[in-house]
Amino acid sequence: MGSSTNYPLLSQIDAPADLRRLPESQLGALAAELRAYLLESVSQSGGHFAAGLGTVELTIALHYLYNTPEDRIVWDVGHQAYPHKVLTGRRDRLHTIRQWGGLAPFPKRDESPFDTFGVGHSSTSISAALGMAIAGRQLGIDRRAVAVIGDGGMTAGLAFEALNHAGDLGIDLLVILNDNNMSISPNVGALSNRFAQLLSGKFYATVKEGSKRVLSNVPSVWELARRAEEHVKGLIIPGTLFEEFGFNYIGPIDGHDLHALVATLRNVHELRGPQLLHVITRKGKGYAPAEADPVKYHGVTPFDPARGIVPSTKAAKPTFSRIFGDWICDMAALDQRLVAITPAMREGSELVRYSHEFPERYFDVAIAEQHSVTVAAGMACDGLKPVVAIYSTFLQRAYDQVVHDVCAQNLPVLFAVDRAGLVGADGPTHNGSYDLSFLRCLPNIVIMAPADENECRQMLYTGYTLHQPAVVRYPRGTGTGVTVEQEMRALPIGKAELRRQGEGVAILAFGTLLDMALGVGEELDATVVNMRFVKPLDEALLLTLAATHEVFVTLEENVVAGGAGSGVSELLIARGVDQPVLHYGLPDRLIQHGGREDMLRDAGLTAAEFRDFIRSQLERRRRRPARSA
Repeated sequence: MGSSTNYPLLSQIDAPADLRRLPESQLGALAAELRAYLLESVSQSGGHFAAGLGTVELTIALHYLYNTPEDRIVWDVGHQAYPHKVLTGRRDRLHTIRQWGGLAPFPKRDESPFDTFGVGHSSTSISAALGMAIAGRQLGIDRRAVAVIGDGGMTAGLAFEALNHAGDLGIDLLVILNDNNMSISPNVGALSNRFAQLLSGKFYATVKEGSKRVLSNVPSVWELARRAEEHVKGLIIPGTLFEEFGFNYIGPIDGHDLHALVATLRNVHELRGPQLLHVITRKGKGYAPAEADPVKYHGVTPFDPARGIVPSTKAAKPTFSRIFGDWICDMAALDQRLVAITPAMREGSELVRYSHEFPERYFDVAIAEQHSVTVAAGMACDGLKPVVAIYSTFLQRAYDQVVHDVCAQNLPVLFAVDRAGLVGADGPTHNGSYDLSFLRCLPNIVIMAPADENECRQMLYTGYTLHQPAVVRYPRGTGTGVTVEQEMRALPIGKAELRRQGEGVAILAFGTLLDMALGVGEELDATVVNMRFVKPLDEALLLTLAATHEVFVTLEENVVAGGAGSGVSELLIARGVDQPVLHYGLPDRLIQHGGREDMLRDAGLTAAEFRDFIRSQLERRRRRPARSA
C-alpha cells in the first residue's frame, strides 16, 4: 500500500523509536504523509475514517515525546487510533483492518505491545490509565500514563468517576481531552496556544505553588488571590470544572498545530500530579468531504477519494433498524405519550427522522447508558411511554438500571435492542452475544425475537402496548425481504408459531435464524417452530411437541450459556418432562471481527454445520445403550 517514493518519511517509521529520531522540523511533513496514507488505505478497505484524520498531529506528538510503549497511552474507544496503528509497526497491514484475520478495528492488547488497553466501548480510558499510573507507582517504575478521550466520551459518568479518583490521589496522570465537536474557533489561535504553553510551563507552576505558600500565611490575601485566579482563568479558559476535580487544566490548544502541541506536551511531561490538556481538533481534517460531514465519514465502506461517498442507486431491502425507525414515527403520530431515548446512537438506531418530526419527544442523553434507562423509568412512573433505542452491547452497561429501576418496579419501558447477535467488522466489543442470557433471568419482562422484518414491526407494537418492561431484540442489517404491513397488531403474548410439521426432531428457532432452521428442517423432515417469545415461552406447545418428538433442538444467535434454549430446558424440567434438548448457538468464546458470514462460519452457525450437528447427536443417542429399568 503506497510506495516509499510517495511516503518518503512514513516509510521509514516502523516503530515510534524511528519517529523520535526525526528532527522536529520534519514532523509537519510526516503528518501530511500520514494523512494522505490514511485516505489511500481506508478508502480502499473501509473502516473508521474521520476520527483518525483528526488525531494525526496529536498521535505524532505523543509518540515523539513519550517513550512508548514503556510510557502508557490509552486511546478511548479507538475510532481515532488508526494513525497510532500506522506508527507502531502496522502500516503495511492497515488495509486488512476490520477484515477476517486482519487488524482489529480498535486497540487490542494481543495485537501490539503499543496497544496498552483493549477498547471498543467509550469512556474507559481515564480509569484504565489511572490504574496503570497506580501500578507504576506501586511497583516503583518511573513511567507516564496518558489517556486520550473525546468530548463525547467525556459525557459518560465513568469518565467523571475516574477524574474524581485521580484528583483525590494526586497521582502523575495526563488526560488529553480531544475536543472535536466543533471546528477550531478564532479564539483558539496563536494567543491561546501561547497561553497553554505558559500554563504548562515550569515558571507558572513554580510561581503558583510559591505564591500559595507565601500567601497562605495571610488568609484574607490568599483567599482574594485564589478567587482572582479562578475568575480570570474562568473567563479565559473552560477549565474550572477540571480544576475542581484536582487537575491542572491546560488549554485549549490547536490540535493541528504540531509546534504548539510538541511545546506544550514537552512542558506537561515535566509536571507532577494530574494534568488535563484540552486539545481542539477537527474530525476529517485534511479531507474536505469528511470535514463537511464527519458523521457520514465516521465509518466508511470503500470509496473513491476523488468523488467521496456516492449513495447507491440500488433499491436495498430495509434494515431492521429502518423498520424500527419507521415504526416509532408511525407510533408517535398515534400516541402523544411516546418518547424516544437514545445514548448517542441517533444515526445507528435510525432515529434521525423521528428527531426531526418529534423534536420535543426526542432525548439523546449522550454516552450515558445508565442514565438513559433510569430517566426512562422516571418518565414511565409519571405516565409517559418511553422507548429506549440501544445496541445490545451498550445495554450491558446499563444492566443494574434495567434490573432495579425498570424490572423491579415493573415499569412499561420498551427496549428496542439493535445489533443483537454477530455484527461483523466491529468484532467482539460490539457483538450482541449475551442479551438473552442477562435479560431472561429478570422478573416482569417480556422478551421477543423477530424472525423477519414484519414480525419486528408487530413485536415493537406488541411491546409498546404492554404495562410492563418489554424487549424486542433484532440484528444488524437486513432480513429476508418480507412485506412489512403498515397495520399494527398485537401478538398473543408467549405464543409460538408452528412453521413446519415433521417427525422425530423439533427445531425451536429464536429470531432470524428461522430461515436456516426451515432449510435444515426440510432436509431432516423435522418439525420447525418460530418461537417468537423468549420469555414467556409457549408452554402449551412445548409440552404437546415433547409428547410426539424424540428430541428438541434449540437455535439462537446468542451464547448457549443461559440463553433461550436454556429456558426451554428449565421449563421442561420444572414440569417433570424427561425430554432431551440439544442447544445450538454462539460458543463460549469471543468471535473475532470480520464479515458477518465469516463470523457465522467461525461460530458454526451455518446450515451445513447445524444439520451435521443434529445428525451426529441423533446418531450418538441411537448408539447409546438403553438404560435398564
